[in-house]
Amino acid sequence: MTQPLKSKLQGMLEVVYPSVDCDFLAEQLLATMGLAPNADAPPAHQNHWDETDVLLITYADTLQQPDEKPLVTLKRFLDECLKDSVSAVHILPFFPFSSDDGFSVMDYLAVNESHGGWPEIEAIARDYKLMSDLVINHMSARSRWFDNYKKRIDPGKDYFFEGNPKDDLSQVVRPRTSPLLNPVQTDDGERYVWCTFSEDQVDLNFANPQVLLEFAGIIRQYLERGVMIFRMDAVAFLWKEPGTPCIHLQQTHELIKILRLLIEHHTPDAVVITETNVPNRENLTYFGNANEAHAIYNFSLPPLLINTLVTGNCRHLKTWLMSMPPAQLGTTYLNFIASHDGVGLRPTDGLLTEDEKQRLINTMESFGGKVSYRRTADGRDQPYEMNIALWDALKGTTEGGADHWQLARFLCAHTIMLALEGIPAFYIHSLLATENDQARVEHTGRLRSINRSQWQLSQLEETLADPLTHHSKAFRELKRLIAIRRAQPAFHPNATQFTLHLGLQLFGFWRQSMRREQSVFCIHNISPEVQQVALSDINLIGTDRWVDLISGMEVDDLAGSITLKPYQSVWLSNQQRR
Repeated sequence: MTQPLKSKLQGMLEVVYPSVDCDFLAEQLLATMGLAPNADAPPAHQNHWDETDVLLITYADTLQQPDEKPLVTLKRFLDECLKDSVSAVHILPFFPFSSDDGFSVMDYLAVNESHGGWPEIEAIARDYKLMSDLVINHMSARSRWFDNYKKRIDPGKDYFFEGNPKDDLSQVVRPRTSPLLNPVQTDDGERYVWCTFSEDQVDLNFANPQVLLEFAGIIRQYLERGVMIFRMDAVAFLWKEPGTPCIHLQQTHELIKILRLLIEHHTPDAVVITETNVPNRENLTYFGNANEAHAIYNFSLPPLLINTLVTGNCRHLKTWLMSMPPAQLGTTYLNFIASHDGVGLRPTDGLLTEDEKQRLINTMESFGGKVSYRRTADGRDQPYEMNIALWDALKGTTEGGADHWQLARFLCAHTIMLALEGIPAFYIHSLLATENDQARVEHTGRLRSINRSQWQLSQLEETLADPLTHHSKAFRELKRLIAIRRAQPAFHPNATQFTLHLGLQLFGFWRQSMRREQSVFCIHNISPEVQQVALSDINLIGTDRWVDLISGMEVDDLAGSITLKPYQSVWLSNQQRR
């Protein structure tokens, strides 16, 4: 018999808030979400995704047009250029903000009026699965809640986490080099607020259940405005306890379960994704027992794939892939190789040696990239992420520098991503092959601005219309590859995957559809040299007809071999679906 919703919720709350009246708190949360205490549970293993799902990541104002709100411009670009390519759109924080390009939110319930309004957000949500950030760890120091915190009035008085410089903070895991505690003058005297990321981003205090209630109300409004995918930003840092690392604490995992429970009872088709830029084994814990995140970011993929393509050696990428557990039904990976942030280095801990990391950093810096740092518990500064546009990250190799294989290498990276187990996500500047924006870095003073360019739509349309530009070549070919991918049942996010062993210059894996009607052997030359693939090494079934989905080439001699040019990929399938 299914446990009543209220009873289940109360049991979860008691783990987080043992000294609180959790019966009453459960009633408050259900009322806030508009849920009945005995609401039916959503069906297990919802069909949230299939092989047609492809996500676009963009800021609301990446594309601009004079005298037009950027959200209107974005919708037109989606409809005219990407309607047959993407099923979902992640619009990075579109709320009023004070810093960090949106991640220092001033008002969770408003749309930044310079971008548009809720009607424009809802228009996008009607035609695409809309993904929104839930910036849940921290809030702007210029928000009304924080003003009320300083005035010692509600709402806000006890909404922010306070620390004490005398506390044992030696174990705290830091993603930045800025001070953890910042002094603030309040009407009750000086207090020290906890700032994981910056002085303008003050951490919220989820030890106060009123903060959880506030976020339940925020989530309900997002759902009612059409948001179907929630990206829980920086959620790993949510719960703090001095004397601990203050990351991945059990209360954090329990709060994710609570929020997922509320979300999926309100809207069974909704999806929770956790953003946890941490070492791979730590990242995997956010699946829980298929009761936390529906999907997790595959944070190790970007640095490992870039490293593979600039070194011409897939050993580490292959080792990592073999170690990745198949996602349980109802969960999956979100695959990406570029985002609005830099390429994280913490996810390579235990996967690359320190010397290999430094060699990769040196290569990215030679290609115009920048490096940001974090402070370790012993006070040392360590490289945290590489800030570089993906187009420029793949302009050459560690041995020879820039070369003429940049476009081929760039396409190879995306062909690998498109075929891997999970849902592929394209950052808009990768889809457009945008270069490093050094001028924007100089203007903002922030390293991440290198990959946060803005396009005038008229200029972009002119650039894409010119078949000789690398932007046009990349955009057209990526759209073609996406269309091929979306027609293959073997590329369902949960379809079977096995790693192939083809040496260090050929990266390969096998996908088989869930009904076993299609197999696809995905083989990629990740080197600048021509490679031969012996078909006997991949055991193609002789009674089937095999064809490369990408080129249309038919395989006639299964005992022979195929030749792959530098950075060429093949998707050998026993069913041609194009």
